[in-house]
Formats: sequence, C-alpha cells, structure tokens
Amino acid sequence: MKHPSSPVVSATKLGLTFETSDGPVNALTGVDLTVEKGDFVSFIGPSGCGKTTFLRVIADLEKPTSGTITVNGMSPEDARRHRAYGYVFQAAALYPWRTIEKNIALPLEIMGHSREQQKERIERTLDLVNLTGFGKKYPWQLSGGMQQRASIARALAFDADLLLMDEPFGALDEIVRDHLNEQLLKLWARTSKTICFVTHSIPEAVYLSTKIVVMSPRPGRVTDVIESPLPKDRPLDIRETPEFLEVAHRVREGLRAGHSYEE
Repeated sequence: MKHPSSPVVSATKLGLTFETSDGPVNALTGVDLTVEKGDFVSFIGPSGCGKTTFLRVIADLEKPTSGTITVNGMSPEDARRHRAYGYVFQAAALYPWRTIEKNIALPLEIMGHSREQQKERIERTLDLVNLTGFGKKYPWQLSGGMQQRASIARALAFDADLLLMDEPFGALDEIVRDHLNEQLLKLWARTSKTICFVTHSIPEAVYLSTKIVVMSPRPGRVTDVIESPLPKDRPLDIRETPEFLEVAHRVREGLRAGHSYEE
C-alpha cells in the first residue's frame, strides 16, 4: 500500500499517442503533474487538449505510450483493481430501469457488500448529496441536476479517496450549475476526498479548485499550474472579488498562450 506522504497522482513526462488511419495523434505530451491528498484540481483547456484523456489514464481506461504515472503509489491498473477512485461522467449514466438507490448500489453489489452494508452506504451517500428521500425514485423522475448528484453518490458509495469528474455539470443551466458547484465544495469539505475535475468554464475552475491545471491544444500539454490563493470556504459571491478575478485572468492568459502554438 502507499506511504502516507506519497501523492495521490504522480505523472512524469507522460505521453499518449493514438494510432489512427490518418497517422499518429499526440493526445498528451510531456505531462509532469502531482496531485496531493485533499487537493481539488481542475483541468481546463480547449476541446482536444487531453483533459479527459488524462483523467482516463488515471482511471486505467487509456494506456500511456511514454512516461510514468502512479495512482495511490501504484500503477493505474492496480489502483483500478483496488477500486481507488470513483468516476463521474459528463452524462449521469444512470440505468433507467433501476431506482436511484439501486443505481447507487450497483458498485456495492459488484464488490460483494452485504444488504446491510449497502443500505448504510446508500443512506449515507444520499445524505451527502442532499437526495435523502429520493432513493425509491427512478432517474426519469429527477431533474438533470438531481441525476448528476445521484451519479456523484454512486461514485462515493464505495468510499474511494479519489473522485474523477469529467465535466459533470457542463450540460446544466447556469443557476443549477452554480448551486451544484456550492454543494460540491461542501461535499469536498465534509469528505476530504481528492478531486480531479475537468471543465471548460474558467469561473467554475477558479471557484472550485485548490490547483488549476491549464492545458494547451494538441499535442496536449500543461502550460500553467496555478495554486489558488482563495480561502477554502468560498461563498458564490467570492467570484466578484479582485483575488478571484486575478486568478481568472491568469487562467485566461494561460489558455491564450497555449493557443499561440496552434499554427
């Protein structure tokens, strides 16, 4: 098992090249990044910059072609076998024929938890995402925002210490997104999880993160890593403050600098 002080994710000179009929595509190149325990790290950049690919490498859904990466001190494959992470996709990806509590129970069933253990974990995670009382509902009976909260509950159910989130709020309207951003920060504070979060939104990245990773278009690489100076307790109106706007400006400049290579 990992040493307590080792990082949750550590990538060194990480690269991934896809072989296609039109020739090789460099999705990631020379990525050096460390994610420490308890970090909330956002990955931001234009489409095709490798944000989701990097998340998929952490999750062992893609294999890097160069460099090294460890997750909880292990290879991504071993981390997957140890169920070291929960994954929240862009769409809620809930089974429509299963109730919300049965959707949340799915990974617990696969892992062989008893009925009693399942019940306790389902109740706890529904409470964490403010869906207590909705366990018997079906996904189609819930709003888009509630479905995404159920998807987060499913990812939390088996208590992995790492949460991978791929643009989970991208399809939601701004008011719902703001509300879920607030709730996600509260959830993070309550659970002390380490979160890797992909987004296209500068305000979302700055509002949520302790660290913002700015990525450039293909070949996907890190152009800036910004340690947030904002306090951990963040009301929504912190977005009007000079400190917030200063970080947002630096992210915007980093994105612009990355684009200058795209000739």
